[in-house]
Formats: sequence, structure tokens, C-alpha cells
Amino acid sequence: MRPVDVDDLAAGVRAGSRGHVARAITLVESRRTDHREQARELLAGLDDATGRAVRLGLTGVPGAGKSTFTDALGTRLVEAGHRVGVLAVDPSSRRTGGSILGDRTRMATLAASDDAFIRPSPSGRQLGGVARATRESMLVLEAAGYDVVVVETVGVGQNEIAVSEMVDTFLLLTLARAGDQLQGIKRGILELADVIAVNKADGDGETPAKGAARDLASAMRLMLPGDVRRPPVLTCSSVTGAGLDEVWQAVLDHRAHLSEGGSLEARRARQQQDWMWALVDASLTDGVRGSASVRAEREAVEEAVRAGTMSAVDGSARLLALYTADLAAGEVSPGPG
Repeated sequence: MRPVDVDDLAAGVRAGSRGHVARAITLVESRRTDHREQARELLAGLDDATGRAVRLGLTGVPGAGKSTFTDALGTRLVEAGHRVGVLAVDPSSRRTGGSILGDRTRMATLAASDDAFIRPSPSGRQLGGVARATRESMLVLEAAGYDVVVVETVGVGQNEIAVSEMVDTFLLLTLARAGDQLQGIKRGILELADVIAVNKADGDGETPAKGAARDLASAMRLMLPGDVRRPPVLTCSSVTGAGLDEVWQAVLDHRAHLSEGGSLEARRARQQQDWMWALVDASLTDGVRGSASVRAEREAVEEAVRAGTMSAVDGSARLLALYTADLAAGEVSPGPG
């Protein structure tokens, strides 16, 4: 990465320069200590230009067509005069750390637009299907004038809900299946969803999609009885475009509902607090992994835990003791582990 002129980078982002936006996101994704400091300085300089975009999180069952849906909806929004930023988080291999980063290839139409910016990024070690720097990247896109920011996370599961903690509206995309459309979705995901859309409602799939939508709507009535707001359950097709306008309107209606009750500000304030603690956790993790003593003994401790000669509890205690000793001696040098 070229030397960073933070002031020039901030000016370029504010001007909407795609090259500056790309470099800014690369900076906030970096785990180098000096880059983290520069990223904080950059974000502080962009702060007054953020916070005005519609923040939409998207998750869904495997095969629901999340990237194709994002391409179709994003293209529709661009045609309506919006500027759309997409953060497509790809799962990283737990063994190699590698990531396919193929979402952009499934958003060919949107990627070709001058009013859209698509950034694939690996999730790394971060749970929740969200890259560590996703929040910072959202702010960069907002400062660059993208008024709709979509975070497409990697899938559905217990650990795939962190996206809901950084967006205004959480959209669950699903599809009709023979008898298992409800079983394939975790209850926790349903409880977090603000809008639910059954995709692939076209051709032979239209009738099953409508049936799945009715089943989901009934399930939501059972899960959320009384006068509480229940997420609308809609059908759509990324191929024909049917229902996409209705899905987007449901997103806007939900955001308006939050704004009218003062909940949008409260939600974003709570997200800032959660982000603070996420940064604390990440910094502590880097500190432990960057400790010279931990690096020296890490392999031996891991091998002992794998062999069963040391428990995971004892192993963690040993690594933390090494880190604490380095910290007391002023020898901790945080960095990628």
C-alpha cells in the first residue's frame, strides 16, 4: 500500500473519487498498527459527512440468490437516482485464511454503473459473517456520497447475525422449498428480521414462493403475538424484477417507522456502543497474538491442546499469562497473528 496522506485521502473520498474510496477502505481494513492509527484519523475527518445513508443489511439461506438480488435491486435504485455502495462479505477459510471474493462477478450490471461501488472483503476470523472493518467501510461510502449502503453477509446461522447490529434495516432473503423453508431458517434470524422476502417468485417458482410467504407470515404471527410490529413477508424475483419495488418500499417504511418513534437514533447510538466494545475486543485479540512471548509458545501450546495433554482452559490461561507479562514489561507489539 502506498504511503498514506490522510488529508488528501479524506478530500478525495468527500469528492467521490472511486480510487480514493478504494484506498480508504483498504486502509481501514488493514491490521497494521500505523494504518489503524491513520484509519482513526481518516474517520474522524469524515465524521460530519456520514450518517445520512440508508443502511441495509442482507442475509439469507444458502441458494437464496443474495448477490443476484443485490445486483437487481441496486441497479433499480441507481436508475431511480440513488448512489449505491455494496459491501459483500465473503467467508474466509479457517485453514488458509483465503477467500473467494466472487460476489462482484454476480453483480455484473451494478458493477458497471458509475453510481455504484462494490467492495468484496473477506470475513477473516470475524464471527457474524461480517468483516472486521465493515463498519468503518460503511462510513467511508457514506462520506463519498453513497446514499444507500448494502451489507451483504455470508449466510444464515447462529453466527451470521452481526450485520443486524450495524444497519437500520435487516432484510432476510429466503426461498420456497419442499417442506423445509421454515426448518432451514433459525428462529433467531427470524426474530431479528425487519423485512422478509421470498426470492425466485417467477415461472414455476411463483406459486411455491407465495405459499412459503404465507407460511412465514403465519409463523411470525405466532412468534410475535399482540400489537408488536411484525416484519412484512413479501415475494420477489431478481430475474423479472417483480416485487423488488415493494421490497424497497418495505425497507423505507421500516426506516420511517424507526424515525417517527425516535428509534433510529437510539438504534444507531446503541450500535456505536457495540462497535466500541467490538474494537476493544479486536485490539485485545491483536495484542495477545502480537505478544512476543505468545508467538514464541503459541505453537507448543496449541499442539498440547490438540494432543489433550493440556486443556483449553489451561492453554488460554497460559497464553494470557504470557501476554500479561509482556504487557507489564512494555513489550507488547500488536499486529496480525
